[in-house]
Amino acid sequence: MKLLVTGGCGFIGSAVVRHALAEGHEVVNADRLTYAANRANIPNSGNQAYTLEVADICNAHAMERVFKIHNPDIAMHLAAESHVDRSIDGPGAFIETNVVGTYTLLQAARAQHQRNPEFRFHHISTDEVYGSLGVDGKFTETTAYDPRSPYSASKASSDHLVRAWGETYGLPVVVTNCSNNYGPYHFPEKLIPLIILNGLAGKPLPVYGEGLNIRDWLYVEDHAKALLLVATKGQIGETYNIGGDAEATNISIVKQICALLDEAVPTDKPREDLITFVADRPGHDFRYAIDATKIQTELGWKPTVTLEQGLRETVQWYLKNEAWWRPIQERYQQERLGLK
Repeated sequence: MKLLVTGGCGFIGSAVVRHALAEGHEVVNADRLTYAANRANIPNSGNQAYTLEVADICNAHAMERVFKIHNPDIAMHLAAESHVDRSIDGPGAFIETNVVGTYTLLQAARAQHQRNPEFRFHHISTDEVYGSLGVDGKFTETTAYDPRSPYSASKASSDHLVRAWGETYGLPVVVTNCSNNYGPYHFPEKLIPLIILNGLAGKPLPVYGEGLNIRDWLYVEDHAKALLLVATKGQIGETYNIGGDAEATNISIVKQICALLDEAVPTDKPREDLITFVADRPGHDFRYAIDATKIQTELGWKPTVTLEQGLRETVQWYLKNEAWWRPIQERYQQERLGLK
């Protein structure tokens, strides 16, 4: 089967590409190669079943060309601006990529569906569209949307567009909403890779507010397997929530990473001493948690990597792959965003 993966040089997208190639699929990766994208995320890029198209999903002609030339059976749409803090400072880029880009891709997908009646469109989204939970309860596929940040609002908009194109134009679509991902090849502006690399360097470990915000953590390799399952087996018109069943506060995540680093690379002082509480993100959602019963019941998927295992594997990966992250650090200026 031939897959078109948008954003396949990004964090989650590259995991999907790696797993798809391992499963024997042909993969066309359409990626604009923005700041967080990295060709090195696809180690087997010389595989004859893999093609990289450097293209912008906002460019209608480029998307039309990619679909016509490659004639994919499935499009998996992961290309997106995804950092909440960046969306606070510069929401325009999120509207352009996540909303206008999704519209442009949907229009090209309509034409592809006319060429190939078996074609399907899989839109990958986030649990942040549902808003914020209190101390209990979980998001289900029928939870009302209540986005609180420019990022989540842009993703909610794209979700609605995809479903509308399914209802209005008969485009065969499936949608997934996932919890917080972590794992190898994660760009170091997000919490877990930032804490790992700052901890290795002996730099302060910034924690927003009191660190009590809760997330449901999903190992990216588990997520990639779930996405391929939904893309190929999911029921058209349906939405599937994908979560790791691993809730934890941000401060507990940071402390676990500190312990793993102290174990692997001991220093004179415990790395917990580096924890620095900083001003909280404006409108910081308190808690996210996914109810993944539907995908478990209907498609037989469930996470296989526990949070403890996943954090250990992630730390070990960064320790072994300095050649991947060192060039990123040299060009990426770590600065606090999202305070405007």
